[in-house]
Amino acid sequence: MLVGWSNTDGIYIDGEVVEAGDYSGPSGAGRVLAHPQVQLAVTETARGGILLKGIGLTRNDVSVVTNVTADHLGLQGIDTVDQLAEVKSVVPRITRKEGWAVLNGDDPRVLAMTSIIKAQPWVFSRDPDSPAIRDVMNAGGRATTVIDGWITVLRPGSDPLPLVELVDVPMTLAGLSRFNIENALAAASAALAIGISAETVVAGLRTFLPDAEHNPGRMNFFSLPGEVTVVMDPAHNEAGLEALPEIMEGVRRSDARLLLGLGAVGDRTDELIDAPGEIGAKGSDVVAIGHKERYLRNRTMDEIDVLLRAGAARVGVTDIETYETEVECPAALVAQARAGDVVGLMCHAEREAAYAWIGEHGGTADGPDELSAKVRSAQRS
Repeated sequence: MLVGWSNTDGIYIDGEVVEAGDYSGPSGAGRVLAHPQVQLAVTETARGGILLKGIGLTRNDVSVVTNVTADHLGLQGIDTVDQLAEVKSVVPRITRKEGWAVLNGDDPRVLAMTSIIKAQPWVFSRDPDSPAIRDVMNAGGRATTVIDGWITVLRPGSDPLPLVELVDVPMTLAGLSRFNIENALAAASAALAIGISAETVVAGLRTFLPDAEHNPGRMNFFSLPGEVTVVMDPAHNEAGLEALPEIMEGVRRSDARLLLGLGAVGDRTDELIDAPGEIGAKGSDVVAIGHKERYLRNRTMDEIDVLLRAGAARVGVTDIETYETEVECPAALVAQARAGDVVGLMCHAEREAAYAWIGEHGGTADGPDELSAKVRSAQRS
């Protein structure tokens, strides 16, 4: 099956980038759907694209909504999270009646979309006793959850179908990353809903890795000389940033520290730039600011700096250094890291440059074995 995929990194055909750039809007969907050989199109649908130009397709067979959190508020007339949820509900709203809408049963705004869809509901939740699962199953839908450490599918009138243990899904850090457990549940649900076999789904979950090849810029782990771990992730909103220290904590030994490079994109309200300062400072031992010059979007570095520092100050953190690029920031943090420390970087604008810096300074990407060893070491400590 030839797969086409559009997202914020570009357009992919059969796993190869054919055009780099942000194609998360309707133009990306149109390019993929127009490809004469694509049999399965996977399109990322951005809020801005929906509001400005539409969704780019009239219907879909399977839709996925992972969550709705405060992000991009104050733009195109969307000022509240409830309004944002209404925009995102367009995605499952156009799912065919015979298709499946895969929805996060633990997010009330996402779960509420079951009331407006024509498609069959398929919820996912980390809690097998979730009321959302019970309600959707009673209505004839399906659910994916975690039972006894296994990703498991629930279907009305059938025995539970265990797919794979969380410890065998590298993206979940042996089950420690709550955020990526949910992503794995959503991905498994969507793949099964589109008709992919359970065996193929399990193979995908076992082999999809948090590295630059499989998941560029998102939860990428590296080992640097001196027993220092670096984690790169965009963490561009509150939910993503809350997940980053959790992921870092999963590989941190008890005698080590978390050092975090914060950053923010300019097209956010003051509150949405201020909040990451508080979240990041609260979850880290050392904090620095690394600016994103390409994404200032009508703000200055000084404006963003003041807001991030104000958020950090609310939790008592005021000793913060500022750097003008996303590469200078981790370089400074790594320079002060000790054996066992974990350095986190909110990297969006200069990903390739950050990869190059890590490689030039003796860093190597962590594979499943290295990640598992770090998780086990952290658990023992």
